[in-house]
Amino acid sequence: MEHWDEVRTAYHVARCGTVSGAAEALGVHHATVIRHIDALEGRLGVKLFQRHARGYTPTEAGEDLLRVAKATDEQFSQLAGRIKGRGSEVTGELVVTALPEITPLLAPVLGAFQIEHPGVVVRLLASERVFRLEYGEAHVAVRAGSEAPGELDNVVQRLTVLEVGLFGSCDYLERQGRPASEAELMQHHFVTTDDTESRAPFAVWLRGHAPVEAMTFRADDFRAQEQAILAGAGLGFLPRAEALGNDALVEVLGHREDWDVPLWLVTHMDLHRTAKVQALVQYLKEHFK
Repeated sequence: MEHWDEVRTAYHVARCGTVSGAAEALGVHHATVIRHIDALEGRLGVKLFQRHARGYTPTEAGEDLLRVAKATDEQFSQLAGRIKGRGSEVTGELVVTALPEITPLLAPVLGAFQIEHPGVVVRLLASERVFRLEYGEAHVAVRAGSEAPGELDNVVQRLTVLEVGLFGSCDYLERQGRPASEAELMQHHFVTTDDTESRAPFAVWLRGHAPVEAMTFRADDFRAQEQAILAGAGLGFLPRAEALGNDALVEVLGHREDWDVPLWLVTHMDLHRTAKVQALVQYLKEHFK
């Protein structure tokens, strides 16, 4: 394929019969056509065309070469058509990454999206790790933070707000009592993240309203925290959308907006305009608006 331009030029000369016709078809100067033909004949050591007043006629060697060139040119055209067609289809693998506490919110939406687009295989990666979109580790990331993620070359859009509430199990509240005010939190135990410097709004709030010794169960896994709260190990913060549907949990102190977590939709600029990424981005935005 190193000299494909020259071979393609020869093919168009044979097809058009003239240098000027080939130059017009290829969008190049006629001198470029002549240079390509001369270079190709010099490299192969044979004459590919008989030159005459009416134009160029392929020799026997030229006919052999041009049969291959014609087939190759047609295959390239077919390949280009298939690639362009795939580019407009919502198919293939679609990798979405999010924090574990966000995935219960996302999973039903992604499931509905996949049903609408059966040619898509959705992979939802629940992890605290920040996947590198620029390296193709994921197509779409849903990230949490009070401020928009600031990586270069990423397209960042506000998605929604994750409502968070303070919950305790029925067993825990029966045993320890239900706090009626923030002041009464001093009498309680808490289940929380093992990250003592977490910037999540609810984690920052808790550090300012409860002593360290009251945080008696710490876990770096969200599901472990949830199970500990259900087991009665203490009060803890959970996404309201899921926790309010669990009869074993009771929300205490009411909902406070300063506990909530903004969620951001992040894509890399190289993939942002692809059909499948655009389809999912628009679907998520429509669902959460």
